Amino acid sequence: MPRHLLMRLEAPLMAFGGETIDNYGVIRDFPALSMVTGLLANALGYRREESELHDRLQARLLVGARLDGDVQRLTDFQTAQLSKDDKGWTTWGIAEERRGGADSYKSPHLRYRDYHASLNVLVALRLESAAEAPMLDDLARVLDHPARPLFIGRKSCLPSRRLFAGWHEADSILVALQTAQLPEKARHLRVQWPDGEGTLAGDRSLDLCDERNWRSGVHGGWRPVREGHFVLPGSPT
Repeated sequence: MPRHLLMRLEAPLMAFGGETIDNYGVIRDFPALSMVTGLLANALGYRREESELHDRLQARLLVGARLDGDVQRLTDFQTAQLSKDDKGWTTWGIAEERRGGADSYKSPHLRYRDYHASLNVLVALRLESAAEAPMLDDLARVLDHPARPLFIGRKSCLPSRRLFAGWHEADSILVALQTAQLPEKARHLRVQWPDGEGTLAGDRSLDLCDERNWRSGVHGGWRPVREGHFVLPGSPT
């Protein structure tokens, strides 16, 4: 029976990034494959320019997630006044200069960023080509002893508990999410898992654009997943 690595994502604020439009940073309900890849790559000590290592890790990952609490969102309005020679930091490596004409002394640097507040997520994952390095045991080790500080989505989103949450044997990602570390309080639990890793009654099939081309730094393509919910024993239907 396949062995799955479990991660517990819990923090006062988290951000599962979606498609950014202009200066609006929206989020998804579930962690993107690229986010999980980036978190693990950071723990392994991969450098930004080592795109082939990132791409290979992302291609090997099978990831599912379960929401063990209510989804609560908040929007942070971020602003800074940029003077004539000030520049703003960006994740794509090109500094953003101030707006306005040459005679304008100051110009606003504005951002709207969505966050999850006090979310609790269980992630179950395994690697295809299990004998290839890095292996699951390597990922478990670096989650406890990362090469660099880890964050959940954005650098300000620091985990509030240990990320490595143990092991679980299950026939599929979905079964792992249905049986591992269930909350004590009975409830309906929402889950997302890769297509081909099981089905639930009433689930739906989706195509996600959440795979990153680590050389160019942009997302592309479509990854088939399924979303649904299941009822814990004893919970009212």
